Amino acid sequence: MSTGAECISAQETLDRAAQMMREYEVGALPVCGPDDRVTGIITDRDIVVKCVATGHDPAETTAGELATGLVWVAPDASVEEALARMEEHQIKRLPVMDDGRLVGMISEADLAAHLSDDKLAEFVHRVYAPH
Repeated sequence: MSTGAECISAQETLDRAAQMMREYEVGALPVCGPDDRVTGIITDRDIVVKCVATGHDPAETTAGELATGLVWVAPDASVEEALARMEEHQIKRLPVMDDGRLVGMISEADLAAHLSDDKLAEFVHRVYAPH
């Protein structure tokens, strides 16, 4: 898990989200509501495919408008549980939440450091394979 994950407010625009992604060198940001609780996640691909490619203006579209459903794990989740969630939902990044608050993110790079080559190859196949 990478700690210190930054949230973007649901009211912030997608151009600000893209700037934050560049600044923090990440491809996804958790989206937080007014109570600082995570309500979803947006990715760089979401901004391109769901906003720019459909003719919307990222300076006028908010992060909350694109935030997808929230899939997460607790800090004490096992690697196997995190893998299962990521495989089931075909996602590459997974927020780690404690009492509704963001404490970190798990990415493919985090998993690569803890999995054998065979398990990592199996995970990649399951996440990237079309359903």
